Amino acid sequence: MGFSIEHLSRNGFRKCKYDRNGNLHWIPTRHCLIRCPSTLTLISFTARTVLNDVGATRHLKMLRTGRSLAAAAEQLLFRRGFAAPAGAKTIDLKKKTNLNVGTIGHIDHGKTTLTAAITKILSQKGKAKFIKFDEIDKGKEEKKRGITINIAHIGYESDKRRYAHTDCPGHSDFIKNMICGTAQMDAAVLVIAATDGVMAQTREHMLLARQIGLKHLIVFINKADLVDDDVLDLVEIETRELLTEIGFDGENTPFIKGSALEALEGGKADAINELVTALDNIPEPQRLQDASLVMPIASKTAITGRGTVVVGTVEQGTIKKGDKVQIKGVGGDVQTIVSDIHVFGKSVKEVAAGEHCGVLCRGLKNEQVSRGMWMGAPRTIQTSNLFKVELYLLGEHEHGRKQAIRTGFSDKVFSSTWDEVGRFLIPGEMLMPGEHASGHMCFVKEVPARKNMPFTVREGKDRKTIARGIITEMLEPKAIQSFQKIDLEEVFKDVKPLQS
Repeated sequence: MGFSIEHLSRNGFRKCKYDRNGNLHWIPTRHCLIRCPSTLTLISFTARTVLNDVGATRHLKMLRTGRSLAAAAEQLLFRRGFAAPAGAKTIDLKKKTNLNVGTIGHIDHGKTTLTAAITKILSQKGKAKFIKFDEIDKGKEEKKRGITINIAHIGYESDKRRYAHTDCPGHSDFIKNMICGTAQMDAAVLVIAATDGVMAQTREHMLLARQIGLKHLIVFINKADLVDDDVLDLVEIETRELLTEIGFDGENTPFIKGSALEALEGGKADAINELVTALDNIPEPQRLQDASLVMPIASKTAITGRGTVVVGTVEQGTIKKGDKVQIKGVGGDVQTIVSDIHVFGKSVKEVAAGEHCGVLCRGLKNEQVSRGMWMGAPRTIQTSNLFKVELYLLGEHEHGRKQAIRTGFSDKVFSSTWDEVGRFLIPGEMLMPGEHASGHMCFVKEVPARKNMPFTVREGKDRKTIARGIITEMLEPKAIQSFQKIDLEEVFKDVKPLQS
């Protein structure tokens, strides 16, 4: 069965056919689509890349709304990290430092609207590319339900620094993605609708931010134009009290009141400018640029004929084009070479700790890598499935459990960008809410980790946080096929510490 090539241009597109012998009658010069009965491949000769997956088909259809096919192709390539938007400036990574920030809060309180408003106001100053609400809130399920599910990463800058902005999901079904997003943030903007005040997910996200060690929080009270000043004051008082209760500095946390929608529609933008100023005033985070490379992988995209792009935030160390790297953990282990590095659509030679980037790995197959694995220099990433831990079980007053846990307790453990079902060996057979103890934790698969790395334990359909802890020692791994009929005492008997 033959297939056609469609030449993309801003004036439409022309078609040409391969003959039965596979000969092409003309060569396109910009972008082209190869259409087969069930697949679509986007080839960009300007970006020198190929995209071939179901997501490309879906995203192109969505991006064509109000655009030519060529413009849609450029935007898709930009999102995948292989082309810059028209007229965009080259990023000088050394000129300004990067801060990883994000929006968190209850569903429909305006997180994505605020993100879009920030890009619009800063685009007027030449500091960002305006990204519309629909371009951020872009998944199939997002479109159907009108809510943000997948984490979106947006780049912009102020006069002082650059920002990698994470628009986190607000729906409780997708709390796992939110954990992976906030785990890599330096600061967060908590969005609260003045019309609703503090809601269930507002509290949940506050708790989660605190539990993963997020130190800097800015509160944006949205939809301020829809309520009286007295209501705004009440929302602020309630929120400050809750922040203090959870463990933040509620008294000194910056509060900004405004309307993201009003700014997005061309109205007052004072609150957006005030928010950017507040972000600029956040202390510069300490980066471990001289340490061995660690980049937890958050997502991936296969590039036909070139390899796979792995996306994440560099936790420590640096990555350069041409570096040999190892990707390891969650059942996988592969070595590859860095072919290219992109920061929000711009190719760069090097990235350092704190940068959110996409790394094209030469020859890496899509099935060889998954979220939760770590990228590092060869033979530096350690993995295991057995750990010594210090575990604290949240009390009922901390929105934790009412009942104790015992040896053999199993549930989802979240750390870095991975989440796996873990099983615990509890000393004394029982741990009461509000108490802590030294114990052991095991998994079926080996996961990447290091000493003193924090983790959280969440249970039930709502994935409620019930415990948090730190890894005090990595132990030599053992083969565990499943948790059925496992003897934890026997598993940890005579196990030795993992050697560096």
